[in-house]
Amino acid sequence: QVQLMESGGGLVQPGGSLRLSCAASGFTFSRSAMSWYRQAPEKERELVARIFSVGGSTNYADSVKGRFTISRDNGKKTLYLQMNSLKPEDTAVYYCRAFLSGIEYWGKGTLVTVSS
Repeated sequence: QVQLMESGGGLVQPGGSLRLSCAASGFTFSRSAMSWYRQAPEKERELVARIFSVGGSTNYADSVKGRFTISRDNGKKTLYLQMNSLKPEDTAVYYCRAFLSGIEYWGKGTLVTVSS
């Protein structure tokens, strides 16, 4: 059974940092492309960052480039998102997504609130 469990969300002041984690189980993590998405209130879910299984290349949304870093630890089956210089517009529920053999899997999300 595929499971993705996000953690690390919370309340942070503008300019602060958070590190999200996504613990994976039930599939071959090292072979799966992994992504972080987010959904703000009354907005569509959007891609934040992606990391591929082969070579570890990454993509980022323009809005987070230079501030967020996606990484993975295949030994620990964990995906990370380091978020620096956070802005109020980064407030959203952040979701972990796995894509393997044409099938996508989602976690339940973790809430990030950026506010003073």
